[in-house]
Amino acid sequence: PRPPARSAMAKKQKQAKTKQFAATKRMISPNDSRIQKPKLNPNQQAKLDAQKEKEKGLNHVTQTSSSLFFTHNSALGPPYHVLIDTNFINFSIQNKLDIMRSLMDCLYAKVTVCITDAVMAELEKLGPKFRVALTIAKDPRFERLPAMKPGATYADDDLVERVTAHRIYIVATCDKDLKRRLRKIPGVPLISIKERRYQVERMPEGQFIG
Repeated sequence: PRPPARSAMAKKQKQAKTKQFAATKRMISPNDSRIQKPKLNPNQQAKLDAQKEKEKGLNHVTQTSSSLFFTHNSALGPPYHVLIDTNFINFSIQNKLDIMRSLMDCLYAKVTVCITDAVMAELEKLGPKFRVALTIAKDPRFERLPAMKPGATYADDDLVERVTAHRIYIVATCDKDLKRRLRKIPGVPLISIKERRYQVERMPEGQFIG
């Protein structure tokens, strides 16, 4: 009876070794091409790294004030503070529109016309051809505002920076590029000139109630 027992034990050992060998055989070598990442040339790697950095940047979103949701900026109210630029003054002259009176007719309320030092500097640079526009810009009824950055003379950047920091203004401009930039800022209504009169854009109807 002993030999059969020894034979059975030997058979079990052989089966165990076979299983162990099979498991070892199924393991993939670390150098196997199937598990190695494809090697990219320097240009492809640089593009991939740039794409990853760009995707990281998409996560940084500027927090928007809760008062600006639903396009209703609760910080706006009469008397409205209206920022005007060089372009708007020139088109008002061409269309024979009195800025102060026409703005009040447009908004049905009192207005405070604001002009920045950057806009004044721009008008002064344009020379004698814009003498009338400069005279209008110096109207004592207009509120003069210092540039956001000392010495700034590029009016468009200054206006965008101001309304981004302080959402209490309506911006009056006929400049297409500037309007496109301003439309990206929530809660900032725009005024432009259409058919020889001022037209307000993005001003909720609720603002005119009361």
